[in-house]
Amino acid sequence: MSGPLTKRSLRFVRRFTAGGHQQKKEVQRVLITGGLGQLGRNLASQLRLRHGRDSVVLSDIAKPSEEVRSAGPFIFMDVIDFKTMQQLVVDHDIDCIVHFGAILSAFAERHLSSAIKVNVEGVTNIMELARMYNLRVFIPSTIGAFGPETPRVLTPDIVTQRPKTIYGVTKVYAELLGEYYHRKFNVDFRSLRYPGIVSTDLGTGAGTTDYVVDIFHHVLSSGRFTVNLGPQTTLPMLYIDDCTRATMQILDAPEESLSIRTYNVTGMSFSPEQLVNEMLVHAPSADISYSVDPERQAIADTWPASLDDSRAQRDWGWRAQFDLPSMVTRMFHLLTPVYRKGTQSS
Repeated sequence: MSGPLTKRSLRFVRRFTAGGHQQKKEVQRVLITGGLGQLGRNLASQLRLRHGRDSVVLSDIAKPSEEVRSAGPFIFMDVIDFKTMQQLVVDHDIDCIVHFGAILSAFAERHLSSAIKVNVEGVTNIMELARMYNLRVFIPSTIGAFGPETPRVLTPDIVTQRPKTIYGVTKVYAELLGEYYHRKFNVDFRSLRYPGIVSTDLGTGAGTTDYVVDIFHHVLSSGRFTVNLGPQTTLPMLYIDDCTRATMQILDAPEESLSIRTYNVTGMSFSPEQLVNEMLVHAPSADISYSVDPERQAIADTWPASLDDSRAQRDWGWRAQFDLPSMVTRMFHLLTPVYRKGTQSS
């Protein structure tokens, strides 16, 4: 005879109705993979405010800072290790996975086998866990999922997608696999196509839009910066606070409000030249030059110049709050004291 059900097993049993059909429930415990970037840390902070400190488990293959460790649970985890992920989902009673773990555009082009392994096998593992344990899944996509055959201005949600980078190819795979699992197994898959994300975190060099972040740090530390894209290269962008808010909104959106599974979101579109002109309002003596990186430029030239996110606005009330001037003002407001303090201490 079996013993009494534990609280955890009761919660698991309640995920199922008679006949074995899975029952949706409110998301309360979230696993964030690739969680040590600013996207993961910001989202974890907001979710913990709502559900409590232990409600979010951050995971990554890098070593966390003491600040991250003290903020809430962290576990070392590689997304290609299915058994470890499975154990984490069961042991921590996870309801939802936010999958930020990925190898980004420019770095992926130089490390094809690693990009395919992480970006394809990792996503496959996440979707299988979602099917097995009735999890909600959020996997961000990217403007890199589009290609030169896509209309570059106000690119719609549903359109020809022929990406020319391995990063883009793997993100289209994630979008389509998520839709397949939703249709075939009723997995609650949700995705946003992120444009370039602007935050105070220094770029890793792995992304094509990293210049947008790097330029603020260099201008404030040395007064000069060399942009690696052409001055007229216009791309869609989103400030980190808007990105976190959009992710929270789609996680919260009622199932019946979602007309598609992958949505465009955007906040602004600008070129390096337009960004520099706005920055010169705050730092008029900054010395900005251009030296085009052919690899990054070739990638950027296949991406949209702007996104149409009207469906996200209509379906679940999405609205960006930051445009180019307000984003630049916020970045200077946050970073100027950091570099001023560093100068004074030296």
